[in-house]
Amino acid sequence: MIDKLEFLLALAREKNFRKAADECGVTQPTFSAAIKQLEDILGVLLVQRSSRFLGFTAEGERVLDWARRIVADSRAMRQEVQALKRGLVGHLKIAAIPTALGMVSELTTPYREKHSQVKFTVYSRTSIEVLSMLANLEIDAGITYIDNEPLGKARSIPLYSEQYRLVTSENSPLGDRQSVTWAEVGQIPLCLLTPDMQNRRIINRLLQSAGGGEPESTLESNSMIVLFSHVRTGRWASVMPEKLANTLGLTERLRSIPIVQPEAVHMIGLVVPNREPMTPLIVALVAEAKRLAERLRD
Repeated sequence: MIDKLEFLLALAREKNFRKAADECGVTQPTFSAAIKQLEDILGVLLVQRSSRFLGFTAEGERVLDWARRIVADSRAMRQEVQALKRGLVGHLKIAAIPTALGMVSELTTPYREKHSQVKFTVYSRTSIEVLSMLANLEIDAGITYIDNEPLGKARSIPLYSEQYRLVTSENSPLGDRQSVTWAEVGQIPLCLLTPDMQNRRIINRLLQSAGGGEPESTLESNSMIVLFSHVRTGRWASVMPEKLANTLGLTERLRSIPIVQPEAVHMIGLVVPNREPMTPLIVALVAEAKRLAERLRD
């Protein structure tokens, strides 16, 4: 039953029988037969299908909710038994928004010092993707905004406040200022994250509230490294979180200038599934997140 529920979750992620079968490491006929067996066991049709996947029935959507709970509890049980036997062992998958990627090492490094048999995979994703992957059990935890858009069925642990800076050359028109307003920032060409990123939506709202329209974007990317590499040439400007700018490293030619009027602060936090019991790997990650939050407040 657990294996069949895992197959159902894979189908929810991939929305394609062949891709879901590949993810589960079985042939498509074997995969399709397992879904049909699950339908026979439950006595309801779960999947709308013709020659391809068309979606889930109403009963299928409800079974999906149960599948997420049952599979998550099964994984938690296995991890707890392994932890009792061998200590923390396993694989933590974390997805983070681009502006928070530079802070992930502040969690993973002290975690691994305590639990050397745990390995990590870190993904760069939009805030929407972070929550979707968390709900579908594709990741164990995420790092994202926790005060700007709904989190759904996720538990959050605040980490730090994101404040914004104009990162620009000291020789640029605003490069000699001690602070700048959002209205002034809206008057210069910027390189920014793509519009699907929550950070970009936040910046757009702040610039619009300061009396401007859509920002003039001369370059867009879903990678902060791409943006920062352009800014470091001294010929581009961008709006970046203060901590990220400091993490990436400012050169002698660059300045990180506070943006005021209005002061804008958003909270970045760790998000984990809101269920009990949590897996031992997530329990340890939450504990590390709380220690990190205390260090960042000092």
